[in-house]
Amino acid sequence: MANASAPSAWATPARTTHTVLFVCWLAILFEGYDVGVMGAVLPALAEDKQWALSPLQLGVLGSYALAGMFVGSFAVGTLSDLLGRRRMLLACVTLFSLTMIGAAWAPTPTWFGLFRFIGGLGLGGVIPAAAALTIEYSPPAKRGFNYGVMYSGYSLGILCSAAVAMALLSHWGWRSVIAVGAVPLLLVPLLARLLPESLEYLLAKGDEAGARAQAQRLGIASLDAFRPREVAGAKSTWRDVMAAVFAPRHLRATLCFWGALFLGMMLVYGLNTWLPQIMRKNGYDLGSSISFLLVFSLASAVGGLVLGRFADKTEPRRIVALFFLAGAAGIYCLTYNNPLVVNYVWVALAGVGSISSSLILTGYLAGYYPAHARGAATGWALSFARIGAMSGPIVGGYLAGLKLPLAWNFIVFSCAAVLAAVFVILIPRRYADEPQAQSASGATQALQRP
Repeated sequence: MANASAPSAWATPARTTHTVLFVCWLAILFEGYDVGVMGAVLPALAEDKQWALSPLQLGVLGSYALAGMFVGSFAVGTLSDLLGRRRMLLACVTLFSLTMIGAAWAPTPTWFGLFRFIGGLGLGGVIPAAAALTIEYSPPAKRGFNYGVMYSGYSLGILCSAAVAMALLSHWGWRSVIAVGAVPLLLVPLLARLLPESLEYLLAKGDEAGARAQAQRLGIASLDAFRPREVAGAKSTWRDVMAAVFAPRHLRATLCFWGALFLGMMLVYGLNTWLPQIMRKNGYDLGSSISFLLVFSLASAVGGLVLGRFADKTEPRRIVALFFLAGAAGIYCLTYNNPLVVNYVWVALAGVGSISSSLILTGYLAGYYPAHARGAATGWALSFARIGAMSGPIVGGYLAGLKLPLAWNFIVFSCAAVLAAVFVILIPRRYADEPQAQSASGATQALQRP
């Protein structure tokens, strides 16, 4: 059956797709650095005699930004569908970069936590806006892969935070590593110049003239692929967006998406925050313990591209569930006394099975709901997932405070990965009960507009 999103009808030039993808990738890269920096400096913070923080206090300190992300995800995700995805993305990058200056200056843990919380408001809003823009401007046959490319910036940002920590910690201390997170402020004007506004947003709010003018500037010959089709006369009003996100037909899918992402984010932020510290307690020096974070993030960046390509060719739910289970196996295998190289392999598998699996699942979610509510649906799901993200560092700190064997850290996170796989398997096919539904046999269909 022909539709506007078929390859023959796709009228967006490759340069426009690549420009949007590049800007969104950079925004996610900056976010990845700011999120990953906590795990990179945690061993140094644990040894800071002036603050003298307990393991549980360190876990709570790592959760302040995540608490802000909880609010930012649903607030900015919804606002991006009401006020514009481009505007909100740029505002979020500016906000979290500014607060890194304050966190680097913070004289007490309270001030540090406050700046991290405020920065988290911006961090939480980047992914919903970037996800919606990437999906919107990518051709249907490459949406899974392009989403993987975009989200690889997150893993590379974590990698950058680990690399900067290895270079600066011993000479300049943890504050210098935090301060580097303010560098994106210098690039915000460039991002603003390159990034176009969402055509879906302009059309959904009824700005036909503005959409046509922007399409002409971008070299887009037809707006058909960008028009909301799920609901006749759909507009970007608050009521319409919320009605689409919480429609009864989406109840089971919403519960499964939210449950899987909750556990996925608990894995990502729990391991990202505590992995270097756990490995240090396991006998590795500071540099070697941080190297595990490098492997974790690099493997997840590459894994995201590979999983994205697979998701474009087959059932994305099966791919995500399979790799959540593979991640569970990798995490569990870290409980054994393995040689260093073998542990690198298990950590790499854990990275693919947590970060990469979560990013492909988020991309699937972004295309699952109606186009005019894409940002809000992603934002609300990620907002709930932030509760899992907040619990990850706290769970790690709690287990460390109990002085249990180190194996228990990996056992708990491994069980979380298995449960996430179960939730993914239970997600129903997209719009299975609607006559205009497209086949959900692959991510190409799952991520395309109806």
